[in-house]
Amino acid sequence: AFLDLSGPSEIKGVWKESVTLPCAYVPVEDLVQQTLTWTVVHDKGSGTLFRRDGSGDHVLLSEYRDRVSVPKDAPGNVSLFILSLEISDRGTYTCQVTWRDSNNSLIAKEITTNLEVVKVAATKPIIRAGELGLTLPAGASGSLSCEAGGSPPISYRWFRSGPAGRAVLLSSGAELAWPSLRPSDSGSYFCEAENR
Repeated sequence: AFLDLSGPSEIKGVWKESVTLPCAYVPVEDLVQQTLTWTVVHDKGSGTLFRRDGSGDHVLLSEYRDRVSVPKDAPGNVSLFILSLEISDRGTYTCQVTWRDSNNSLIAKEITTNLEVVKVAATKPIIRAGELGLTLPAGASGSLSCEAGGSPPISYRWFRSGPAGRAVLLSSGAELAWPSLRPSDSGSYFCEAENR
């Protein structure tokens, strides 16, 4: 009987998202899976983080508690699923499986996968230009709104150009509204959008 574990040598995961580290084999009739262990080597040190044996599933490293699992009832699929990735999760993970054959001897195989955790690229906010050169009658109500695309959350600020090129902060919202416009409201206004 020929058994081999398969999985990629490198996986990229996104910070705060989940990732699967594939590890699989094609079950063979006379061979019974005895143990499965996932070990990790990273900046914090090394150790066994997951073990499945006759007594069940055990998560042995506290920083992975409630964050890792291996599929149940899926013969041959011993992939490790990690929830909400931390930057510190990056490292080298080894999947090791032992089987017992009909002669009661043990066979062990392992594969190693390198996990890289990347921060997803944040995009700068881009403001869609509104109307330029707006003319409204005195006494009318009016508003200027600012809308930007990019990675949320986006915060907005409205300014009015003051004397000597100084900017006066008017509001910290996406919309600047006037219930009743006065001639003194004439001027240049601009919006600023910001995200992390």
